[in-house]
Amino acid sequence: MTKATTTSTSNRGRVTPGEARRRLKTNSYARAVVAGKLTTSIKVRQACQRHLDDLKRARRKDYPYRFDPVRAYRPIAFIERHCRPSKGDLLRITLEPWDHFWIGCLFGWVEKGTGIRRFRHALIFVARKSGKSLKASALSLFCASQDGERGAMVYHLANAMKQAREATFNECGKMVRKSPALTSHFRVLRDGIYYDATESEIKPQASDSETLDCLNTHVAIFDEIHQYKNYKLINVIDNSTGARRQPLTIYITTAGYILDGPLMDMYEHGVDVLDPDLPDIVDERTFFFMAEIDPDDDIEDVSCWAKANPNLGISVQLKDLIEKWEKDKHVPAQRGDFLTKRLNVFVCSAEQPFVPLEVLKRNEETLELGTLKGRPCIGGFDLSNTEDFTSACLEFPLEDRRVFVLSHSFIPEAKVKLDNESLPYREWEDRGLLTICRGDFVDHTFVYDWFVEQARLYSIIRVAYDPANAYRLNNDLKAFGGEEWTKVVRQGSWTLSAPLKDIKELLLAGRVVSNKDPLLRWYTNNVRLVIADRNGNWLPTKQGRYRKIDGFAAWLTAHTETILLPPPPPPGAQPVTFISRKDL
Repeated sequence: MTKATTTSTSNRGRVTPGEARRRLKTNSYARAVVAGKLTTSIKVRQACQRHLDDLKRARRKDYPYRFDPVRAYRPIAFIERHCRPSKGDLLRITLEPWDHFWIGCLFGWVEKGTGIRRFRHALIFVARKSGKSLKASALSLFCASQDGERGAMVYHLANAMKQAREATFNECGKMVRKSPALTSHFRVLRDGIYYDATESEIKPQASDSETLDCLNTHVAIFDEIHQYKNYKLINVIDNSTGARRQPLTIYITTAGYILDGPLMDMYEHGVDVLDPDLPDIVDERTFFFMAEIDPDDDIEDVSCWAKANPNLGISVQLKDLIEKWEKDKHVPAQRGDFLTKRLNVFVCSAEQPFVPLEVLKRNEETLELGTLKGRPCIGGFDLSNTEDFTSACLEFPLEDRRVFVLSHSFIPEAKVKLDNESLPYREWEDRGLLTICRGDFVDHTFVYDWFVEQARLYSIIRVAYDPANAYRLNNDLKAFGGEEWTKVVRQGSWTLSAPLKDIKELLLAGRVVSNKDPLLRWYTNNVRLVIADRNGNWLPTKQGRYRKIDGFAAWLTAHTETILLPPPPPPGAQPVTFISRKDL
C-alpha cells in the first residue's frame, strides 16, 4: 500500500494484454519462490511449483486449462485503481507480489474451451495483519461488477450475522463511499450493496440467518473459517452454486484452536494435494496458499517469521512482532495466541495443551489389523455417563517401544439427535470407530459384546477399568474371561501420573499407531494437564463442557497395565529360554 496518488477511472475494468504482461507478478513471484529468492513456507513453495508445473502442462493439448494473464490481472487492476481502505492514512491499495500470485491464480486459470474459471474453492491461510479482510472486501466488489455474471450474488459469511457484517461487509460499503468511481455505480444500503448494471448484490449471511435456503451463490467469502465447528453453512453455500457457471468460494483465515473442524480438513487436504510425493492425490479445482512457519523451524528464530507473514514490512512490522513475542512467550495462553495468530501454528487451545498438534501429527503410521491377530494386548474402558460417550480400547505393545491403539466408542442416538457439539457422528460410525446405540442411553452390553468380539481375534491379557459405574459390566467380563481377567485402576494422580507421562513421551517420539483414528485424535486434542499435587503428579482433564476425553481415558486406563508388560521381541529374534537355578 502507498500514499495517495491520482488515478484515472476511465476504461474501468479494461486490461490490455501488454499491460497484463508488464505488470502482473504472478509468474515472477512463483519463479522467485521456487528459486529460493524469497522466504516462504514449504507449502507456499509447493503451491508455486504447482503453478509453474501447470504452465508447462497447459502447452499440451490434453491438459484442459490455460493461464490467461489478462483475466489474472483484471481483479488486481480493479482493486488498485478503484478500492480505497477505510482505516489508516493509506488512500489506495497496492497489492504485493504474493497477492498477485494468489489472486492471479484464482482468476487467471480458465478452461481452454470455455474460458470458465478453473478454481472453485480457495484456502488463503495467512497470519494476522496480512490484509485479509481488506482484500476480501475489494474482491467482492470486483466479483459483483466485473466477473461477467448477471445477477451475481456475493456473500460474506460468518457464524453470526454481527460477525459477518463486521468482518468484511462493512469494509466493503466503506470502500464504495471512499471511491468516486465506485460510488457512481454501487448503492450501499444496510442489508446489501447493489450493482444495478448487472442486478448483482453483496450481502452478509451467517449460520443464524433465516434465509439460507434461497441462496444463489456466485462468490462466497468465508472470513476466519478456523472458528467453524461444522459444515452446516459451508454445505448450504456449496449446494447453492449449482445454477452458476463459475462459482467461487474463498476461505481466508489464520490458524485456530478448533482442530476437528472444517479448517483442519481443508488444511490436511491441501497438504496432500501440494505434496509432490503424493501424485495420486489431485484436486484441480481447489487452490491453496498456506503461509506458516515450517514444522522444523525454531520459533525463536525471527528470520523464519516471514514464512507466515507475507506482508512483513508492509502491514506488519518485525519490530512489533518481536516486542509482542517477548511479552507473550512466558504466559501459556498468550504464547498460544501468538503462535496461532502471528505464526499460523495450530494449537489445541489457548490454555496449555497435553500435546500440540504437530506432535499428534507425528503419530500417523498405519498397520494392517490382520498382523495383530493373536497378539497380546491390554483392554481398557471408560463408561462415563450412559447418556453420553462411552469408550473402550485395546493397546498392543509393538516393537521399538511403539504401541498400537484400537479404540471404539458408543453414544446414544438421542445424544446424536441433539447435536450440541456438531460432531461428525455418522462419519465416525461409517468408519467403524463409533456405535450409535438406539434410544436414550448406552446399554453396557454393547461394551461387553465388543470385548467378546475382540477376544476372538486378539489375546487380551487383561481388561483395566475405572470402577465408577462398572459393577455389572465387570462381573460380566469376569464371567467370560475369568476372575483375574479384569483389574481396577483407581483414577487418582498416584496411579495415573506415570502412565500419562509415558503416553506423552510416546506421542513426542511418534510411537503411537492408531491408523489415523480421527476420533481418538479428537479425544487427545481435548486433554489438558492438571498438576495434582506438590510432587508434580499429573491428571488429565477436559478443556470444556463439550470437549470429551472418554476415549483417551480408556486408553490411559489400559496403559497403566501395558507399561508393566515386557517389550515384545524384535522381528526374527530367537525365543529366549530361561534356566532356573536348580537346573544348573
